[in-house]
Parts: sequence; C-alpha cells; structure tokens
Amino acid sequence: MFKRIREDINALLVKDPAARSKLEIFLCYPGLHAIWFHRLAHGFYRKKQYLLGRIVSHIARFLTGIEIHPGAKIGRAVAIDHGMGIVIGETTEIGEGCLLYQGCVLGGTSLSKGKRHPTLGKNVVVGANAILLGPIHIGDDAKIGAAALVLQDVPPNMTVVGIWGKKTLITKDEDEKAHSN
Repeated sequence: MFKRIREDINALLVKDPAARSKLEIFLCYPGLHAIWFHRLAHGFYRKKQYLLGRIVSHIARFLTGIEIHPGAKIGRAVAIDHGMGIVIGETTEIGEGCLLYQGCVLGGTSLSKGKRHPTLGKNVVVGANAILLGPIHIGDDAKIGAAALVLQDVPPNMTVVGIWGKKTLITKDEDEKAHSN
C-alpha cells in the first residue's frame, strides 16, 4: 500500500513542474486524493457492493470536483493535474502513466450495457477540456490536445487536436522543442 502511495506521489512530482515537495502533493493535490478514493470505491465495486462504491465516489466528487465511476479501471502512476470537472465513466480503462488535465471527459455514447467508454493506453496525455466519447482506443504515448473532441480510435504516438480531433504527427523532438521554450 505504501509503495503505491509513494508511486502516486512520485508520478505527480515528475509530471507537474509546479509541484515543490512530496508533502505538498500529499496534502494539496485533489487529483491524487480522487485516485485514492477511487481505489476504495473500485474495491467495493469489484466485491459487488455497488452502493458503497457509489457513495464513496460521490463523497470523492464532492471533496475533489473529480467524478470517477467506481467501475472504471485506472492503472498505476496515473496523474490528474488541476482535475476540477473531470468525468471518467464506468467502463473507462486508463493505462499506466497517463496524465489527465482539468475538465476532460472520458464518456459514453450509448445506453447499452457493456463497453461504452474509452480505453487509454500507457502514457497518454489528455488535455484540458478534451472530450473522448465511446468505446474508442487511444494508443500508447498519444496526446489529446486541449478541447479536442475524439470519437475515433487514435494510433500510438499520435497527437490529436481540434474540435473534430484531427490526427497529426508530431515527432518527439518537435514536441520536446515546443515544451522547452
């Protein structure tokens, strides 16, 4: 348990340049708290104690402003930065090392039972207010730009921008150069 807590804190320390200390992250990062609440809620959900899971997730939403359905599956070292308004649906799967920014929605497009929310591969970045809808798959190391609307699968290492989520190929060197300025 303590190993996972350290891993969660270290993920934010690496992914948030504004983070100054592990203590600050532990005490003041609602995205981290939302993930911890989610683990508890997901545990109840897996034991078919659905009401308890929903109560825990409801309390977490009230305290953090981040809504994660207890059925969602979240990998290790996932970081939520400035998480207010994030919505993560029931059948969402988030791979290891992903980074989610404020207001993003991982939502469904169907009222049917079964898989109806996105699956994110490893190390995916989802920008502020991006909306990913339906049982789509976002490949490893993909980046979804702020305010993008994504309704189709995204291949690995692809960057998606725009209201209709246009696929663009930005090399890792170009991306690093843009972020170093």
